[in-house]
Amino acid sequence: MDKIINQIAEELNIKEKQVESAVKLIDEGNTIPFIARYRKEVTGGLSDETLRDLGERLNYLRNLETRKEEIIKSIDEQGKLTDEILQAVAIAKTLAEAEDIYRPYKQKKKTRATVAKAKGLEPLANIILEQKETKPIEEIAKEYINIEKLSEEDIKNKDKVVKTAEEAITGALDIIAEDISDNAKYRKEIKRLCYKEAQIVTKASKEEEKSNYEMYYEYKERVKYIPSHRILAINRGEKEEFLKVKIEKPEEKILEYMEKDIIKGDTQFTEMLKSTIQDSFKRLIEPSIDREIRGDLTERAEDKAIKVFGQNSKQLLLGAPIKGKTVMGFDPAYRTGCKIAIIDETGKLLDYTTVYPTEPQNDVEGAKKELLKLIEKDKVDMIAIGNGTASRESEMFVADMIKESPRTIQYVIVSEAGASVYSASKLATEEYPDINVSIRGAISIARRLQDPLAELVKIDPKAIGVGQYQHDVNQKKLQESLTGVVEDSVNKVGVDVNTATPSLLSYVSGINMTIAKNIVKYRDENGKLKNRKQLLKVPKLGKVAFEQCAGFLRILDGDNPLEITAVHPESYEPTEKLLKNLGFNKEDLKSKEKLADLREKLKQVDIKKTAQELEIGEMTLQDIISELSKPGRDPREDMPKPILRQDVLKLEDLKEGMILTGTVRNVIDFGAFVDIGVKHDGLVHISEMSDKFIKNPSDVVSVGDIVKVKVIKIDKERQKVGLSMKV
Repeated sequence: MDKIINQIAEELNIKEKQVESAVKLIDEGNTIPFIARYRKEVTGGLSDETLRDLGERLNYLRNLETRKEEIIKSIDEQGKLTDEILQAVAIAKTLAEAEDIYRPYKQKKKTRATVAKAKGLEPLANIILEQKETKPIEEIAKEYINIEKLSEEDIKNKDKVVKTAEEAITGALDIIAEDISDNAKYRKEIKRLCYKEAQIVTKASKEEEKSNYEMYYEYKERVKYIPSHRILAINRGEKEEFLKVKIEKPEEKILEYMEKDIIKGDTQFTEMLKSTIQDSFKRLIEPSIDREIRGDLTERAEDKAIKVFGQNSKQLLLGAPIKGKTVMGFDPAYRTGCKIAIIDETGKLLDYTTVYPTEPQNDVEGAKKELLKLIEKDKVDMIAIGNGTASRESEMFVADMIKESPRTIQYVIVSEAGASVYSASKLATEEYPDINVSIRGAISIARRLQDPLAELVKIDPKAIGVGQYQHDVNQKKLQESLTGVVEDSVNKVGVDVNTATPSLLSYVSGINMTIAKNIVKYRDENGKLKNRKQLLKVPKLGKVAFEQCAGFLRILDGDNPLEITAVHPESYEPTEKLLKNLGFNKEDLKSKEKLADLREKLKQVDIKKTAQELEIGEMTLQDIISELSKPGRDPREDMPKPILRQDVLKLEDLKEGMILTGTVRNVIDFGAFVDIGVKHDGLVHISEMSDKFIKNPSDVVSVGDIVKVKVIKIDKERQKVGLSMKV
């Protein structure tokens, strides 16, 4: 265990004591959000991201240790365990390295080598490998001809028969070839050389066929440098049968390395061994090394893609809510019409309809008349337009329509990714049993503007659609990562226990879907919860779950004003003591005037001294002060607000050199897509993000950021816009 702790500390660049404490807390069943928020003193303030990385590595390294124990036990049972093997297994850093050591001791299926061993040719293989015998090998090999020595029964079994000296030599060389391919030292060095010098080479499977993979029709790049997005693009092109992929290795160097280790001077065995080494490499080593390198590159690329997807999803989930507005959700379409849903400031459905301002009906006047009437009737403040099919035509229609409304109305383009998935889901059916599936999408679009987090948690995170190649990566890993991202986001914001849906509650630390449904049921039967302690009356929510979830659940009009904050019940006593020392009490948190005075006093608190007096940690005290300064504050208020528009921009309006403001919709390995108000998002290539060298676009921008961009390229034919952030 010490070794694992040491390795994680080194990899994550944190102290061993921090790792040790975090591992203990994880093993005790604490959730990552709880540890990150309420056990800062214990972990030295490790963030949720670091704790998740730590948990992932802990899991991998523990599995590695378990596998190492299994390997040692298996080799020992065969009576072949040596100190050298024990040492090699002990220092193996990956599962692949451990498996390479185990390879010679695995139970093998029938191979050319196992057949040769069954014929008793292993001693001959050893003679050839030792290269000491001066007697011609053909003569030595004759001693292994066994056809005359075998019974009739054995002769029927061809796998036991050696008829000629050539056959004996061939069998012995098959044994040597397999032994070479099973040698962990050789495999390690071959992989090292490949990672250093090999190239991925791609060619078109079908000449001249048009596809998205044309840049890879005649392409090569060093394994060492190829970025993740290109690995995933090549994999997809190969899967769709547009590309043929191979790894070009430094074959001469590889063969030279093995020959140098195996061949001992110039003997009758030299040429024979050279061709056996080549056979071992081409037939046995190369195919498996290819699989391992491709697998390794894919795994790394997938991990990177999952990380990018997670970062983008987090930004989207933590998008700034727009509160206190009545919103019209506008789900664009052509033939089936645009679905409209109007919701009030609490998210309650007021009205819905379908209009046909787009092709083929083009009923612009009819749609205008109907929607203007609803805008006036329901006092609509904003229109949220989904960014899918017919979005830009709908935007032009909306921009034109709102000019005719006596109300001041603005519109926002909202990502509708996953809205159709939600519409047809069991959850949507439970929420709106009497509403048509197509209208539910418009409700979701409107609610996403009001509260992105509360709405997006209802959707499988994969369907949020901010990343690259999310459907190509390891789906189990992606699901685990995204669930973690949603958990961290929900717990960062906190949840109103009296209004939250089961979907939202199920992501709160310590609460699963069963408990979430029980909370809602308890609320429905007993009315609003007045304090956090009442949670202990909810079926299946015991003391352990209460400790994990209490600080993340908010009670806005309850008995205890501290419960609109993230202050945990375990810290109520020191918090009230702190307020008393400053001349206040918790009821003062409800008064604006007293709150302003309290803020000033809190700024003057001597953290070190006060923490000692209250017998709590300094980090915990800082968190308490932060919560008391802005009770009930939503951390998403610091996030960039969506761009509100009243007019539309067409591709034809764009000119090179134009400076525009846009919203970052997606961040990928090679740049970011920015919505500037034309039909297609423009691309800011990584090289156009800054005058400085940028290794990773997510170091510069995040999904939802509002950025100033300059138009640097317009391709009207392909409807593509190139942008630069070097404004």
